[in-house]
Amino acid sequence: MPGSSERQYIRLEVISGKNLQVPSERIPAGIYVSINVDSRRRWKSAISVLSSDESVAWGDTVTLSSNASPALSIEIRASYELGRMLGGGEVIGKLQMSWDKLLNHGDHPFDLSFRAVRGVQPSITLKVAVVHAWDDQNGALFDSLVDCEIAPDTDAGHVRLARYMRRKRVSYLNGAVEHFQLSLNQCPVGHPDRATALTNLAWACLQGYTRNDVQDIDTTTSLFRDALALRPQHHPDHPLSLFNLTEALNWRHSRKCTDVDICEAAQLYHELLPLCPEGTYLRSIAAGENGVDYVIGGCINLPEDASDEGIHLRRVVLELCPLGHRLRPRTLDELAHAVRARFAQHGSIDDLDTSIQLGREAVSLCPEGHADRDAYLNNLAFSLRSRFIHQGNTNDLDEAIYLGALVNCFNECSDIGDMTRAISLYREALTLRPPGHPHRDTTLHNLALALKNRYDKSRVSEDLDEAIDQYRESLWLKRLDNPERHLTLTNLSSALCSRFTQAQKNEDVEEAIALCQESLAALSSLHPERYFSYRWLQEAYLSRYRILHDPADLSLAVENFRLASRHPTQGFPRRIPEAIHWAHEAEVYQHESALEAYQVCFELFDSHVMTRSSIISRREAAASVRGAQSLPVDAASCAICRDNLRHAVELAEQGRGQQWSLASRLRNPVEDIESANPTLAHNYLELSKRVSDAAQSSATIGDRAAADRAAMEYRRLTRQWEASVAEIRDVPAFSRFLLPPLYADLQAAARQGPVIILVASQHSRSAIIVPTSGEPHHVPLPSVTLVDLTNLKDRFARAIRHASALGPKMPRNDLIVLLRTVWDEIMLPIVNVLRHNLKLKYCRIWLCPTAAFTSIPLHAAHPFRTNPDGSREQCLEDLSRQMMKKRVTPSFATIGQGQPGAGKGKALLAVDSELELVHKLVPATAKSTAISGDSATRAGALEALQQNTWVHLACHGKQDPKQPYNSHFVMRDEDLTLLDIMERDIPHAEFAFLSACHTAVGDEETPDEVIHLAAGLQFSGFKSVIGTLWQVDDSVAKHVVKAFYEKMFPDLKDGGVMDCTKAAWALNCATHAVKTTVPLEQRMVFVHIGV
Repeated sequence: MPGSSERQYIRLEVISGKNLQVPSERIPAGIYVSINVDSRRRWKSAISVLSSDESVAWGDTVTLSSNASPALSIEIRASYELGRMLGGGEVIGKLQMSWDKLLNHGDHPFDLSFRAVRGVQPSITLKVAVVHAWDDQNGALFDSLVDCEIAPDTDAGHVRLARYMRRKRVSYLNGAVEHFQLSLNQCPVGHPDRATALTNLAWACLQGYTRNDVQDIDTTTSLFRDALALRPQHHPDHPLSLFNLTEALNWRHSRKCTDVDICEAAQLYHELLPLCPEGTYLRSIAAGENGVDYVIGGCINLPEDASDEGIHLRRVVLELCPLGHRLRPRTLDELAHAVRARFAQHGSIDDLDTSIQLGREAVSLCPEGHADRDAYLNNLAFSLRSRFIHQGNTNDLDEAIYLGALVNCFNECSDIGDMTRAISLYREALTLRPPGHPHRDTTLHNLALALKNRYDKSRVSEDLDEAIDQYRESLWLKRLDNPERHLTLTNLSSALCSRFTQAQKNEDVEEAIALCQESLAALSSLHPERYFSYRWLQEAYLSRYRILHDPADLSLAVENFRLASRHPTQGFPRRIPEAIHWAHEAEVYQHESALEAYQVCFELFDSHVMTRSSIISRREAAASVRGAQSLPVDAASCAICRDNLRHAVELAEQGRGQQWSLASRLRNPVEDIESANPTLAHNYLELSKRVSDAAQSSATIGDRAAADRAAMEYRRLTRQWEASVAEIRDVPAFSRFLLPPLYADLQAAARQGPVIILVASQHSRSAIIVPTSGEPHHVPLPSVTLVDLTNLKDRFARAIRHASALGPKMPRNDLIVLLRTVWDEIMLPIVNVLRHNLKLKYCRIWLCPTAAFTSIPLHAAHPFRTNPDGSREQCLEDLSRQMMKKRVTPSFATIGQGQPGAGKGKALLAVDSELELVHKLVPATAKSTAISGDSATRAGALEALQQNTWVHLACHGKQDPKQPYNSHFVMRDEDLTLLDIMERDIPHAEFAFLSACHTAVGDEETPDEVIHLAAGLQFSGFKSVIGTLWQVDDSVAKHVVKAFYEKMFPDLKDGGVMDCTKAAWALNCATHAVKTTVPLEQRMVFVHIGV
């Protein structure tokens, strides 16, 4: 009895166990030790989870009376339940020993070994001590089992199953199944032990199935599934039930190759592994070769499935492969394949980005020499090429080529010899795929494509006829559910259209139309490949219209132009050329949709370039599309021809300022929106800042993988920003927020004098005058052709070079002749309308040249002759008079760098004297700052630009014709680039005089965008800027500078203020004042932009 001094008590501590293998090879929920004192009383340790090294730690203690019996029985048992147990589990080892033998080990831990199980001897570590008082805090005796009527059958089933696994006799299996079935029969629905009984029976049946002694795996799987349903999440035996079901699914898959089983097993493992702590036995088995690795391998070999469900499964499988897992590269590659396939079906650029990201990781995990590295490289290159086609970013194509992708190289080559070799190879391949071969249709299709390409180059009709025959055979062999059938349909349609154009057989075009319609019927409404069906349908209808002249065919062609160019899941690099083609054909055939086509072009361009995060990449995207450079003037010309001058002004401005509009849209003021809806305004400003920050950070990233991630983040933020803009436009008062301005908005620029837009397109050359009020006026220039303008540009360049070599007193006859031509052919018709139609005798005018007009010094046009009465004929400088507008007193900075660093240009000896001259002429009331010499650095110049409202800058200026955003002012250390200037917002800036070379020269790729240094300063906030069109001679430029500032600041003592709106007038006066001391080409070089 407790507390009795006549009895001896023994404290027994069960510390740990090792080499604990289960005879039946079943995965236990845990292991426990059972000590039987007599037939009625038994002590049971806690059930501890088995470790991956087949060991267990307990640390349980029990105090027993040695007087109860002369010996005790010690058992190691496997429990298949962590929760409520049914029976005693399976015996791993059993020993009988006396108390004396137990006490012989003294007060030290000792190992107790048991009979070997599966060749390994299990053991437990114990510690005993004699105590003289009863202590039952750490242990308890019990003498009853859970539901004694069910337990014996369960325990008997465990014994027989272990014998079956050891001796392979079916009779033992049958006995085990019989006992487990009896247990289940006693556990009806709702019984607390039903899940255990179901599991025991299912496990015995599964072991029989694995050894071909049981044939029915479906019932076994159902039993495991029912047991799992009774052990939901958070049930202590939920993980083991998950594992048991995966085992059944894996075995059924291995025998029956059922894809649904391996897919379900993957989902179950995805749930199971996080529930299995590292180091546990269950984890080691589940994560092993016959567990999750088998499932991963099975899923890898599944057919490609681009559905959302299929991709979700691939993602689940990838999560089963942590870093370091041998199958992770293959799993990444398979997921990349599936995501790229979904892109092909739905056109989401996010899918293609994800595919590339996954491909990069797969390649990074395979070092040089890895057996699969080349395959992963090729797949990555294919995805990069697909993104290049969809987005037009040449970096992707360069990387794809670098990775060694030769995708469709034969089909894309332009050399006839290469095409012929490709055709020969395809013919040879066709002999290796005779009739009946499963892939013969693919080779036929490729051969037909090569023949059609050669026909397009050589126009040999036999190639076209054979291509059509091969396409037809390929189509005949393709099943109706073949995912690439639509490609053959559209390609055959294209070939038939070509033959109709050549032979004019109506049956060819009829078949072509039917094939495209069949292709459309087979594709979902958002499938990217519908674009090609629309494209070839318009080609078919247009081809027939050219022959039969049926207006219905032209209307149908236009409708398919519309559908192709607006198809949302096809990439912009394909849709934009289609829209340009639409505009061209509508112009040719005088269809009413021409203006709509141009508008679509602008919308697509805007969306396309906005996908690029940096200013430079936007320009590259705009310049890369063939035929796009003339879009603004072609659109304006189209509107002029239709007598829609207001729309002509809108289109010209929309196309002319696209790059600047995109760069400035994140700086748009929102004061009015803040007053109406502060929340919308705050959200817009916050997103604008985040988009701007993302764009700037992405520009400095060199690593391609990191750049991809940054681009994806930029696009995500851009979509949020666009949603914010759409929300603002839903407010009636802001319905045109950030949309291209209407004529009424643009006319505000003419409030101080007319704006003259000069349009030079392939269709017409003309000018549009936007007056201060009322309707615009059209001035045709019928005698001017595009060739004339190109010749004028070249002749001006030669004349200026020639003049620079002449002495200052020598006449500039070549320049005079050219300027007189510009006056007579271009400017005089405009001036006549201003005088006679608008009744303007004196006014200031703003010239907005486009296209070829941008390369001609229109501001310097002059008749250079006298009237019959001896008076001088009026010219532009007589027409221009400037309204004086008051401004607040500014601060003035002079920035000069006459001694640039080595290799940055010759010394400019007149810079310091020019700065001193300007300083003397600037009013004393202005706060003046001078930076020159060593202080004129990039940082110093930027700071001066930001902190002063008036700036005079004298230094070398360099225009970069290939990348205008790299145009720069040469400073002492680093160049001050156009991009540096554009990234600054200087809202209080007033005026800048750029006494440097090439500061107002645009680039040839986007001539209407006037991307130059002077425009960059205006973009940053300077309202009035004087720049230069070509090289400046600093020794004579100071004469123009002196005359200019004398006109700008003649006398401010009467209380007047410095006014930047006088700059155009002052420059006009200055160039006239110095005409006897400054050569003509050095007077013409200066040009004013802004107010």
